[in-house]
Amino acid sequence: MKTTQDITAQKVKGPRITVLTAYDYPMASFLDEAGIDIILVGDSLANVVLGLKSTTEVGMKEMLHHARAVVRAVKNALVVGDMPFEAYQVNPGAAVDNARQFIEAGAQAVKIEWFEDCPKVVSSLVRAGIPVMGHVGLTPQTAESLGGMKVQGRDAASAKAIMEAAKIFEELGAFSVVLECIPLEVAREITAQLKIPTIGIGAGPHCDGQVLVIHDLLGLFSRYQPKFSKKYADLGPQILEAVKQYKDDVISGRFPDDAHSFHQ
Repeated sequence: MKTTQDITAQKVKGPRITVLTAYDYPMASFLDEAGIDIILVGDSLANVVLGLKSTTEVGMKEMLHHARAVVRAVKNALVVGDMPFEAYQVNPGAAVDNARQFIEAGAQAVKIEWFEDCPKVVSSLVRAGIPVMGHVGLTPQTAESLGGMKVQGRDAASAKAIMEAAKIFEELGAFSVVLECIPLEVAREITAQLKIPTIGIGAGPHCDGQVLVIHDLLGLFSRYQPKFSKKYADLGPQILEAVKQYKDDVISGRFPDDAHSFHQ
């Protein structure tokens, strides 16, 4: 099974790091079999699975429930639990206890978005022996304070702040850092200056790895499609068509037929 040390080593040795989200056993099985390096049980669960408007609306109960399902499927990938807003930003003092619940659920690390008290939280997690993946740039849990869900770091001051936050994550012992929605030039500079891997999402091609939300990749979530997300399949229409065929077959009596029935 992949370790955080393996992931860190890939910055120098390669190959580039592949990261995708998963929230249940079947999808995690596919990702693991495909050889994805890191499976993130993302708080994007709130949007793409639970139908909520904001990632801040999902809590520890839901995240742990889905983390356990993912862990049951994984044999090779590193599983990272995304710490929900309530787990460390509402009450930073509870961060270690909440992160330990992810580790007890079988995850090997947790992800933390940058916020005002982030250095204190990351320090406490690392001291407790809990591996941390950082997250800078656009941080969805605090997007309102950043002016909404938009590209960050386009001016010199904000680019410098993102660089400094990424460096703090490294200095405090994080094993990697996610760069979200920042200009590729800024991501290239951060990647060059850090010794830990950078994982890009809307941060261009110069990061050490890339992450996408699996529902965006597969065309399973139509409410919002970010510019940075590439759709590798469009399964939504196929699922809809299959369900319609099932409905028609039941109504017409074509299903179940003899092949799908039992005899005495």
